[in-house]
Amino acid sequence: MKKILIANRGEIAMRVIRSAKEMGIATVAVYSEADRQSPHVLAADEAVCLGAPPSSESYLDQDKIIKFALALGVDGIHPGYGFLSENSAFASKVSKAGMIFIGPGIKAIETMGSKLKAKEAVAAYDIPMVPGTDKALTDIKEGLEEAIKIGFPILIKASAGGGGKGMRVVENKEEFEEQLERAVSEAESSFGDGSVFIERFVTSPRHIEIQILADNHGNVIHLFERECSIQRRHQKVIEEAPSAVLTPELRKKMGEAAINVAKSCDYSGVGTVEFLLDDKMNFFFLEMNTRLQVEHPVTEMITGIDLVREQIKVARGEKLSHKQEDLNIHGHAIELRIYAEDPLNDFLPDIGTLEVYQHPNGDGVRVDDGFVEGMKIPIYYDPMLGKLIVHDRNRESAIEKMLKAIDDFKIKGVKTTLDFGRFAIDHPVFRKGDFDTNFVKKYFTGQVTDKFDEEELNVASMFAISHTEDVLGDTVVAQSTENEQAWWSNRK
Repeated sequence: MKKILIANRGEIAMRVIRSAKEMGIATVAVYSEADRQSPHVLAADEAVCLGAPPSSESYLDQDKIIKFALALGVDGIHPGYGFLSENSAFASKVSKAGMIFIGPGIKAIETMGSKLKAKEAVAAYDIPMVPGTDKALTDIKEGLEEAIKIGFPILIKASAGGGGKGMRVVENKEEFEEQLERAVSEAESSFGDGSVFIERFVTSPRHIEIQILADNHGNVIHLFERECSIQRRHQKVIEEAPSAVLTPELRKKMGEAAINVAKSCDYSGVGTVEFLLDDKMNFFFLEMNTRLQVEHPVTEMITGIDLVREQIKVARGEKLSHKQEDLNIHGHAIELRIYAEDPLNDFLPDIGTLEVYQHPNGDGVRVDDGFVEGMKIPIYYDPMLGKLIVHDRNRESAIEKMLKAIDDFKIKGVKTTLDFGRFAIDHPVFRKGDFDTNFVKKYFTGQVTDKFDEEELNVASMFAISHTEDVLGDTVVAQSTENEQAWWSNRK
């Protein structure tokens, strides 16, 4: 593989270009007219304009992307995340055109792209699942009967897609029909598929996901977990690795379950298996994302493994270069997604020009982004400006490093989630590690400048240090071995 085209934009395009260049692989960027001056266009070896700003006329135009790729002698196409990354039809077209789709096979994409098909596939592996229906609802009366059997509250979920679309919590039988109709309508408009099913609603879950890596020779490993419970509108805002609550035993069980999910669909490449973890530490399979995740940097930081590099190596037929028994967790990493959004106005997107845009820096501070000072924020795409990631020896020191990095990140011209990130990461319940997916609803009132009681913060800080050391055991670098000290020296 000597040349790849990145069928994406912004920070993920920059991220793929970086690894490709380190591997000696030439890169082709694609862009819409709105992204003509974007950094990824300048960073690539070649770049072609796909068309007008709307995604349907640019980043989602499969035939145009393939036409340009063939004309430029491209060997493989990396889809990034979003857009065409989980589109089996696009993956098939790339393959038929004689190029490599840098991602899993079509079977895996189609199986895991449908939550109902995914549940059916993993059933043979005895993987814990939330009680619910395993077929699409076709009759309101039958659906209500199933909901009563499961017990309210229940969750109506779209089989296709994600991001919280086509999802409705139903508290009682009286509102079931109305919420079902809304879920079906939203699923149809968002994904072109109105299939929905129901599950028991887990009231206070944590969102834990396991990073997996598989090759085309039957080898599958997991790269530990990410905690993704701080969310707004069912979408992640803050992620960390490892989780503050997983014991080594639970981590092993969830890792093995994730590997079995990958085996159930003959997975190849980088993927993520998502689980819900309830307040009794029971975990349930949620779904699998058949692509690189936005939050992949925290896994890279604690393992030292370049996931984009591994994706490319697997795509060109190589065996995994790591074995499960060789992997260890080194320190702690936290990621804050920085969106051009107004947290004081229900996180609605904000547009404008980046009048000031200055990165923080320092050891263990990383920024993945696709913007520079002076650029305008396009209204056509996701409002994420980039990701601020920090890495340190333990959770408490990573929190402190993140808070300083947030203060050092200077952005003017648009409202962002930086202040919200400071609020959340500095909150006592986050410091304690005692939170779930309801964090924003429970604690965020819109007053991001609220100050917490000093004594409460000190207690929370002390608890966080002791709790982290308890649950992580010998993975805490404060109790580092000679090998870990050497690893840290090499990282620096």
